[in-house]
Amino acid sequence: MIRLLEPAWLLALIPVAALAGVYVWAQYARQRTAVRFANTALLAKLVPRIPGWRRHLPAGLMVIALAVLVGGMTRPAVDVEEPQERATIILGIDVSLSMMATDVSPNRFDAAKTAAVDFVEDLPEQYNVGLVSFAGYASIVVPPTKDRAQLTTAIRGLSMAEATATGDAVFASLQAVQQVPNDGSDELAPAHVLLLSDGYRTAGRSIGEAAEAAAAAEVPVSTVAFGTDEGVIELEEQIVPVPVDREALSGLAEETGGGYYEAASIEELRAVYEDMGSSLGYRTIAEEIGQWFIGIALVLLFTAAGLSLAWTSRLP
Repeated sequence: MIRLLEPAWLLALIPVAALAGVYVWAQYARQRTAVRFANTALLAKLVPRIPGWRRHLPAGLMVIALAVLVGGMTRPAVDVEEPQERATIILGIDVSLSMMATDVSPNRFDAAKTAAVDFVEDLPEQYNVGLVSFAGYASIVVPPTKDRAQLTTAIRGLSMAEATATGDAVFASLQAVQQVPNDGSDELAPAHVLLLSDGYRTAGRSIGEAAEAAAAAEVPVSTVAFGTDEGVIELEEQIVPVPVDREALSGLAEETGGGYYEAASIEELRAVYEDMGSSLGYRTIAEEIGQWFIGIALVLLFTAAGLSLAWTSRLP
């Protein structure tokens, strides 16, 4: 889709339209003057043979060329993706007791850890990746690092606890972003938080507060709702339903500019992570295409000049 970086230049179409209007008025006035000749035979001798509609074509092409040139002045651009050389990814994993549910084989927790390890190992080596776990509180398990072995070991060593502090997980991830090792650049690398959760927030700060903080820091939070509505766990000899809070997770992603995903199996979670990894490796930039507009305008101008010379032996 084409977008205009400097749309104010569209105002230049006004004089182009005025020029077209003047041309039409001039042709009308010329016809009225010609009718005044009483001797049409003499008129035919004085005025060269009129080539009909062709005499208007060069002028029409010139007007179109001017309009296209104005389009070029607006700096038209299209969005293209280019690989990112630097990025920081914070992986937030829910370790609450609801992850014991076996609706995902062998259970949500083990499936999440297996898929997370695969995801981390597939990321570009130059990316810094951090790990945040959250249950009743959130903690930075591994600050952003390029050491994949450290990350995978930490992921496999995660253990479960009570409650779910989803909002705190976002705040901890934002803190982790600030701990990226200095690579000599004056600016922090683009950061993205990937948050996997399966249940409703039961502790800590609200998801709304977290969304506001992430949006203010310009750090997108992509969320994965992992599990099914049929998930249950056994606590103190009681069966407790642990459905997924899709609404809260999708709202968090939407408010921060991230993506929202759902996964109900380890295969689906792997597919989600693969999709995330491919999209995180690129950034969208505006590529200007004004040169194409200028090229088209030049072709139209040269065509108008050539036709006018061929048909009337003069430039329009």
